[in-house]
Amino acid sequence: MNDEAPLFGKILIANRGEIALRILRACKELGIATVAVHSTADSDAMHVRLADESVCIGPPPARDSYLNIPQLLAACEITGADAVHPGYGFLSENARFAEILAAHNVAFIGPSAEHIRIMGDKIEAKRTAQRLGIPVVPGSEGGVANEIAARKVAAEIGYPVLVKAKAGGGGKGMKVVLTPDEMPEAFATARAEAMNSFGDDSLYLEKYLGGPRHIEVQVLGDGRHKAVHLGERDCSLQRRHQKVWEESPSPAITPEQRAQIGGIVSDAIAKLGYSGAGTIEFLYEDGEFYFIEMNTRLQVEHPVTEAVTDIDLVNEQIRIAAGRGISFTQEEVTFEGHAIECRINAEDPRTFAASPGRIANYHPPGGLGVRRLSGLPDPALLRQPDRQADRPWPEPAGMPDAAPPGARRIRHRRHQDHHSPLPRPDRRPRHPGGELRHPLAREEAQVGARGGLTPGRSGGAVAPVTNGELTISRRRPTLGRAQARQADAQ
Repeated sequence: MNDEAPLFGKILIANRGEIALRILRACKELGIATVAVHSTADSDAMHVRLADESVCIGPPPARDSYLNIPQLLAACEITGADAVHPGYGFLSENARFAEILAAHNVAFIGPSAEHIRIMGDKIEAKRTAQRLGIPVVPGSEGGVANEIAARKVAAEIGYPVLVKAKAGGGGKGMKVVLTPDEMPEAFATARAEAMNSFGDDSLYLEKYLGGPRHIEVQVLGDGRHKAVHLGERDCSLQRRHQKVWEESPSPAITPEQRAQIGGIVSDAIAKLGYSGAGTIEFLYEDGEFYFIEMNTRLQVEHPVTEAVTDIDLVNEQIRIAAGRGISFTQEEVTFEGHAIECRINAEDPRTFAASPGRIANYHPPGGLGVRRLSGLPDPALLRQPDRQADRPWPEPAGMPDAAPPGARRIRHRRHQDHHSPLPRPDRRPRHPGGELRHPLAREEAQVGARGGLTPGRSGGAVAPVTNGELTISRRRPTLGRAQARQADAQ
């Protein structure tokens, strides 16, 4: 690894909301220019306002914008971005996207397409984990073709068993089978869910563990057979297989167990030649760890690890992708304090169904030791807010005092669904006539699908996307006061 290797000149952030802001902050700290992409519904989003440039890539549906690979590639070409950070969700674990970027000499800030593909296939991921020496849950060697094969495997490993989708995630395509009589219905239901959710109805079986904890280990690999682990996160508190509370360190893991499983994981990732951030997820029961999957991206709960290690994971992702490698050794990693993350969702309190809408008034939490990750300004007026609005979490010095501050900060949060009289925040100075002044002037240019530039008007609204066209917005760098006065004089 070359510590003097140049970092990227410009990074396109292929995401939205809180993670886009998180990546944008890391880029600013590293002195890297940023490009925000957005749908027409997100034209006033915070990540769009704060990025150096922004490109409108399509209408509101994600398939037409944030999942539209040709539009994202076109945005890279017209802005000159030499790297893409996918964040999490959307295309962050799409091997084809990573391949296409590589073919166009644009760096994908993440692992190789090969590793994304291997770990995205739950059966192949389990085989790979076994080969690398990671303990796995007993189960089928590969996929089970039908109910008869499933019954045979279940008889060998013993009931209860878990029928799982090969391409699964988030609890979809997963059914518990307690007795042989339940297998027909569970198998058919899991297969149908898998096809509807992932377009792949392949299933496999695992031994069902009755009361495990969900423990995940954060790792970083440099792509050249060096890797480090950053301890574990305990994500056992879940609803409908969705995490709602994450903490580090786990109250169930001893320092010796952390060092042992962390060493196993980092050795395996080094052998694999993995590049970037990744998370190995385990079920933990009776002192034993069992591999369930690997996420080849940044996790939503990554700030928990950052809080107890004081290591910037996004910064490390960018360094590794640029060829600089990992900036520290395993011996330099220390764990201090206890961190908890709480996910606050926009849901109906009676039915728990998603409840999106316009947020007219928002009072965020605060206080010593609280870090808030959110895509919402204050006040916020959103056209299409996320179901997961934001995530406050305390990071007090010790576990006994962790929960009360967290509960207090959650109680202090208020969302009101009515119109707010406050204007939208906009720090850009305006000329009395309505146009932006020179130092922070905003240029608009409509960009055709083939990259032709047509100058727009200063201070004008971004034009909507039509017929596959993109809209690009560039912001000139902020000038100092003396430079601004000189510019105005000219």
